[in-house]
Amino acid sequence: MTIIDEQGRTEPPGSAGELETLTGFLDYQRQTLEWKCRGLGAEGLRATTAASAMTLGGLLKHMAWVEDFWFGCQLLALEPDPAWRDVDWKRDPDWEWNSAAGDEPEALRALWDDAVARSRAHVARAVADGGLGRPADHARHGEDPPSLRWILVHMIEEYARHNGHADLLREAVDGETGE
Repeated sequence: MTIIDEQGRTEPPGSAGELETLTGFLDYQRQTLEWKCRGLGAEGLRATTAASAMTLGGLLKHMAWVEDFWFGCQLLALEPDPAWRDVDWKRDPDWEWNSAAGDEPEALRALWDDAVARSRAHVARAVADGGLGRPADHARHGEDPPSLRWILVHMIEEYARHNGHADLLREAVDGETGE
């Protein structure tokens, strides 16, 4: 039975297989970020709080990059999506965060939505090619390549950490609170 909460998020399954549980939690975290950014225009997506320069728009763009990096570049050793190919990461290692303020809200949401869709397709491809234990095609820093299982857990952690930031930012924008 699928349970949808009051914010429109699908609760992760309580008794499912490992893949369904991991992807259920990842989708729940993705839906939390979507909720925190929902209905905001450019001013809301550019707002900062406290001493941080972090914005909700920057979070959307950062998470689009992280989706493409882990599921495309690392897991399947694909070339970066065109959105990232010409970025001079050495000149500006925080480019995705810094450049988001110049992007329209619709473009940020589309960039993130498209990255999530690609990631889902990449996960399905990797599952068909070896399951959760399938090693990534690219290793980081000379280490053994992580498994798809590790990448999924890492992405859950990445979203959970940044969704905490999104809570604070959204509350600062318009007072909306919740989980």
